[in-house]
Amino acid sequence: MSSSHPDFQVASRLANIAPFHVMELAKMAADLEKQGRHIIHMGIGEPDFTAAPPVIEAAARAMADGKLQYTAALGIPALREVISAHYRRVYGLDIAPARIIVTAGASAALLLTCAALVEPGTEVLMPDPSYPCNRHFVAAFEGRATMIPSGPEQRFQLSESMVREHWTAATRGVLLASPSNPTGTSIEHGELARIVAAVREKGGFTIVDEIYQGLSYDASPFSALSLGEDVIVINSFSKYFNMTGWRLGWLVAPERLVPQFEKLAQNLFICASSIAQHAGLACFTPESIAIHEERKAEFRRRRDYIVPALRELGFKVPVTPDGAFYVYADCSELAGDADQLTIDILNQAGVVLVPGLDFGPHTARNYIRVSYATSMENLQEAVRRLREYFSGKRNTQ
Repeated sequence: MSSSHPDFQVASRLANIAPFHVMELAKMAADLEKQGRHIIHMGIGEPDFTAAPPVIEAAARAMADGKLQYTAALGIPALREVISAHYRRVYGLDIAPARIIVTAGASAALLLTCAALVEPGTEVLMPDPSYPCNRHFVAAFEGRATMIPSGPEQRFQLSESMVREHWTAATRGVLLASPSNPTGTSIEHGELARIVAAVREKGGFTIVDEIYQGLSYDASPFSALSLGEDVIVINSFSKYFNMTGWRLGWLVAPERLVPQFEKLAQNLFICASSIAQHAGLACFTPESIAIHEERKAEFRRRRDYIVPALRELGFKVPVTPDGAFYVYADCSELAGDADQLTIDILNQAGVVLVPGLDFGPHTARNYIRVSYATSMENLQEAVRRLREYFSGKRNTQ
């Protein structure tokens, strides 16, 4: 038998999918930790809290009771029903459980949505900056993400006028996130309503990623689902419910599209984790909600510390984030290249920050993303190290 390996040719679509720079920095940080360095991680967007105790107990019960088999592709009915009740309690919306599809994380929800709606060669509008995987989901189905430069004047989000200006014959829809990764900014309700109306007028689709909607700090929460049954919303158990590794999310779709999503889910994933689904039921109990709200208040406290601290260090924070756990900070007065700055800070100060490189070309060189999904003690120590780092740079100039 020959031991040689054939030189397979990979699909050409891979050329449109870039490496995730956040993870590359995480690997560099891991190498430094192996050398004995203490590293403060403010890069990856993962809550330092884990699942609430009632959720962990529910998972243990599910395993003990043998609830380990495949579920329906759309998710267990009880979970779809409690998610529906959640929309009624928090947002005052009557969302039929039949419209709710439980997925293997928000990533699977986005993958299903793009598989259902993106044709080869078509365009999807999204802001620059935005979460990199969103444009890669579009590219995976041979569509093209049209990245529209969105600065602090637009809160790093799209507006109705931007959507109308950039809509072409090839455009199929828009993909938004509110609150956003990397900026932590939301789209104001009236502006989002105007965007949805403009897209509807064009016969396109509107997808809104709301995985950070539970972590909104400065205004009454609202869901894009209030703007019509044709809006598709993505959500997740990872952020507000602190269940990143459980890989559980959901999407809400127009009821007429649910059979199409079901067909795709059956073939691509079969179902989300049965254990995670049964555990997810416990996320919505009064006991768990109280825990999640306490943690949300802690995230807000961290935001209120880190934003002024970054400004004192010399970063510009042109828009105070109103949700999620990120600050998008302008470092142009401190360094000429955000990528090199984050590498230097990692090596010299032992703090992981993320350059704008991942999030689109418009802000790549001048912005960094700071995640405050870590303890207050870590944030305070990181600020001390950064102050020392920048003080040393000034002294050597």
